[in-house]
Amino acid sequence: MSAFDQPIDRRGSDSEKWRRYAGRDVLPLWVADMDFAAPPAVMAALHRRIEHRVFGYGGPWPSLTESVLAHLESEYDWRIEADWIVWLPGLVTGLNVACRAVDGAVLTATPIYPPFLSAPHFSGRKLSRAELACTEDGWQFDHSALKAAINAETELFLLCHPHNPVGRCWSRDELLEIAALAEANDLIVCSDEIHCGLILDADKRHIPFASLSPEAARRSITLMAPSKTFNIPGLGCAFAVIPDTQLRHRFAHAMRGIVPHVNVLGLAACEAAYRDSGDWHRELIGYLRANRDLVTATVNGEKGVKMKSVEATYLAWIDVRELGLAKPATHFEAHGLGLSDGADFGAPGWLRLNFGCPRSTLEEALKRFSTACRAA
Repeated sequence: MSAFDQPIDRRGSDSEKWRRYAGRDVLPLWVADMDFAAPPAVMAALHRRIEHRVFGYGGPWPSLTESVLAHLESEYDWRIEADWIVWLPGLVTGLNVACRAVDGAVLTATPIYPPFLSAPHFSGRKLSRAELACTEDGWQFDHSALKAAINAETELFLLCHPHNPVGRCWSRDELLEIAALAEANDLIVCSDEIHCGLILDADKRHIPFASLSPEAARRSITLMAPSKTFNIPGLGCAFAVIPDTQLRHRFAHAMRGIVPHVNVLGLAACEAAYRDSGDWHRELIGYLRANRDLVTATVNGEKGVKMKSVEATYLAWIDVRELGLAKPATHFEAHGLGLSDGADFGAPGWLRLNFGCPRSTLEEALKRFSTACRAA
């Protein structure tokens, strides 16, 4: 039996995911955290840090920085400099700081992770949206729509890569088209790459946007974190990689007086995740791939619902519009399944299902999914 098969009871804990339906028989497969224990190396590092017993103000140390540099080079063939890194207490913080670091308007492609829609608003920036194209071959950028959404005020493009919620691992050619668009319109590209360690298709590999060329790097803010891949989002540790000195200074200036230091446990966990958790990560990918295949077969086997292949992430993006439900998420909750409402992503009539859970949980959830579909 895999370690990922062992359920951990999160009911009655501090889990936002499980507290949402406290006292109700609803399986929560909504927010993007997995129901798996953190890697053993991370647990050991946290125990060592706690045994030190002092929790004063802290910051990154040389071996932590080296673990990040080594990880990016070994996994993505991306060589960066240590001083390009700006540490953050969370990736969503980075999205909001990026919006504050520019003076102009913001562009993104929907459907999209909800903070992409809220960050420009919170920063007092105008937001333009271009719809992704859902084709027979899967989700793609609609470059005509992107070009039409750009105006003289547009200064920042928020890129989700790999994409949440549609599950695309963007190819080099697709990224090069985005880079060309940015170059032609003098846009900064803030690339959210938090799911970069969760590529499920064996024939695909994550390509950091900034690694495409020196020109792409010059106009890039890359946001990364160990939190999704190693299931440690509650420890609050992320970082931005910003090669251009002037842009990095603008980003850091926008953080002043607002963004706190990363907590010391998050930093300790980050180093152990990147340096010592490779075997755990490989087993995780195999487990998630099997879960993905089970979800795909179940969803596409039901009438009135469908989904495209999930190349990356542990999130399935499901089209339930043919069911004709006024409130899809509420309907599925009534049948014991808590999913993310597509309206929050800019796409009413869709649902997002998190399959980062033990197989037994997923199998029960999919039974409830089928029951809800047939009751619509």
